[in-house]
Amino acid sequence: MRILNALAATLAGLSSIAGAASLQQVTSFGANPSGAKMYIYVPDRLAASPPVIVAIHYCSGTANAYYSNTPYKSYADTYGLIVIYPESPYSGTCWDVSSPASLTHNGGGNSNAIANMVTYTLDKYNGDRSRVFVTGTSSGAMMTNVMAATYPELFAAGIAYSGVPAGCFYTGTVNGWNSTCSQGRSIATQQAWAQTALNMYPGYTGPRPRMQIYHGSADTTLYPQNWNETIKQWTGVFGYSLTAQQTLPGTPSGQYTNVGQLGIDSTEGLAVC
Repeated sequence: MRILNALAATLAGLSSIAGAASLQQVTSFGANPSGAKMYIYVPDRLAASPPVIVAIHYCSGTANAYYSNTPYKSYADTYGLIVIYPESPYSGTCWDVSSPASLTHNGGGNSNAIANMVTYTLDKYNGDRSRVFVTGTSSGAMMTNVMAATYPELFAAGIAYSGVPAGCFYTGTVNGWNSTCSQGRSIATQQAWAQTALNMYPGYTGPRPRMQIYHGSADTTLYPQNWNETIKQWTGVFGYSLTAQQTLPGTPSGQYTNVGQLGIDSTEGLAVC
């Protein structure tokens, strides 16, 4: 799991420090036509040129819930990094991963708001622009894939826990629900999925974030076929074969009991059950 190891190595390279700061809302962080909210956790003692993690909540979640129930605060306290916790502005608190605005670079949707949160944080705290990471769960994982596609220049890596490919949830409406996608029935070729991601930032030729994809094999909200489609997307973006370099059994943490790993340089996929 090279991306997790790389993140761990990055954090380990920072001095171990502890703080007693709290989650704070930032109301003015740049253009925000979609009305997304920004919350940030900055430890009392901050590393020089700190890394930044963007941690995106699930449907029905909030920034505070994700802050309270994920380990990123403890990472910030230990290593002096900053965590951004965006919050969806919609009832039900899912993210808009369905509208043209959010699926387009600088389109004015939720993705644009989150990108502005990142640039605000980097500027205000002299953050390390080479060590910005994005992660999320469920709807937040969908947005993680969207952020990697719409703002690849901002992120070193992304980790998506139980999401769908970027663009899969398209409905043409803001905060729409796409049952075809959620039920794993949006099947496309590797090339088609890759092009969907590439079209979100036309003309971009710079570096792209490394990706790691997790999905539970018993997921009945976002069916596990979405793992396969997401792997198609990112291997296609990076120009890799779908044939795994190696497939390894494992024992992941938390509620997962087994893992099958597909590791291809910049893309790692872990199907878990």
